[in-house]
Amino acid sequence: DKTGAGMMDCKRALDAANGDMELAIENLRKSGIAKAEKKSGRSTNQGKVWTGVADGKAAIVELLCETDFAAKTGKFTDLVKSIVASALAQSGDGDISEALNGAVKETLTNHIATIGENMSLRRAQKWEGAGNSFGFYHHMDGRVSVLVEAEGQADAALLTDVAMHIAAFNPRYVAPENIPADVIAKEKEIALAADPKLAGKPQQMLDKILDGKMNRFYSEVCLTRQPWFKDDKTTLAKLAPALKIKRFVRWEVGEEL
Repeated sequence: DKTGAGMMDCKRALDAANGDMELAIENLRKSGIAKAEKKSGRSTNQGKVWTGVADGKAAIVELLCETDFAAKTGKFTDLVKSIVASALAQSGDGDISEALNGAVKETLTNHIATIGENMSLRRAQKWEGAGNSFGFYHHMDGRVSVLVEAEGQADAALLTDVAMHIAAFNPRYVAPENIPADVIAKEKEIALAADPKLAGKPQQMLDKILDGKMNRFYSEVCLTRQPWFKDDKTTLAKLAPALKIKRFVRWEVGEEL
């Protein structure tokens, strides 16, 4: 119970320490570190993405392990939840991967020895959102997870729906005004090049055609413009015009960054 090690490992450690409990625990910890170092080079592409919200703060972390079997165990789930709690306790707003890795290094080492697989904290974000509202959604028990922040107080059920929509449709931006100018310019360039019939058309006509093409692009990549996952005849912008989404993340286990 004290170490999480197997019964026979504990028995051997107690025998070697002549029944000295503290010395046996110390030796087990040293053994666990050695085992963890041996496993450190093994590939990790399974795991969970998990979120947490508390006291006006939110966090999301991705913890990887070697097999889907280990990722589904209660020990691994408890571990990732404890790391989310540690993330919420970190200072700052944004990417906290480096700081959190330092804070949970010993915890991970001990769990690697107990669970028997290599594990790694791949990424973590923590948001300071005093006065704002958060929504989250865990799909397939954390294979895909979403965290979303709305300015001011917002309906909790709606924010959960927003997170579910993001999980399903994977938008790249909140709204058209959040798309970088160079991305918009490139899309317009592609749209013109893709239709040779547009060459030589008057600029006023081209502008109208491009407006239509860009509106279709916005409906594909913008959260507020995508067909709503519960009713494809409407959008989030129409459904909740007063809702202001500040930011969101959608992480999938093992995805390319």
